[in-house]
Amino acid sequence: MGNLDQKVIVVTGAAGAIGRAAVSAFKREGATVVGVDLRQVDTGADCFVRCDLTEEDQVRDLYAGVVERFGRLDGLFNNAGVALAEDTSVLTEDQAVFDRTLRINVDSVLLCCKHGIPYLIADGGGAVVNTASLVASMGSAVSQIGYTASKGAVVAMSREMAVEFARKGVRVNTLSPGPVQSPMLDGLFSADQIARRMIHVPAGRFGTAEEMAEAALFLLSDAAGFINGIELIVDGGISAAYVTPED
Repeated sequence: MGNLDQKVIVVTGAAGAIGRAAVSAFKREGATVVGVDLRQVDTGADCFVRCDLTEEDQVRDLYAGVVERFGRLDGLFNNAGVALAEDTSVLTEDQAVFDRTLRINVDSVLLCCKHGIPYLIADGGGAVVNTASLVASMGSAVSQIGYTASKGAVVAMSREMAVEFARKGVRVNTLSPGPVQSPMLDGLFSADQIARRMIHVPAGRFGTAEEMAEAALFLLSDAAGFINGIELIVDGGISAAYVTPED
């Protein structure tokens, strides 16, 4: 018996590394998985929906369509987001870059929760996991100010919703990954920039998409039934470190 047996879960950002890993993990545990992304690719999901998550009409239709097709909705993994190379220090940040980052990273979570949570409530409850980041709670001297602001907003919104909907049977938690080895990271940072970050990881390596997916799976499952309103930081010990090992 899987941890997500007979549950219908929507995964946004399903075309990315964490999204694909989540689709695979959730299906392994018995869920029916709807993959959502702006990129029309094979995510391995039971059903794929192309959707611009910053457009409210499309998001409303997304969840209505899922419930019409599958009869219920049990979980949301709101994982879609961007990290833009142009996103830098507050001293040099272009307003358009900042606005675009917040629109994609914050508005998408807002709209997915706005239109997804009512279906969870109607079915007697469910679980939401919103993807934030380690930088929501830690500062960085190599700043991406828009990304940091957006992920801090995700954590704050998730905490607020967790309290608001707890007595309606809906749990809302945040998954905050540390650096994850992925095509996005490889495309965003140079080898020197990656090495600068690696020195702060006690584990001596970045996380994997599969490790993040397993954490999200736990939070969505009934095994986490009394876990609500937390930020689960999965960072290999970065946030616990003062001085890291030399070898």
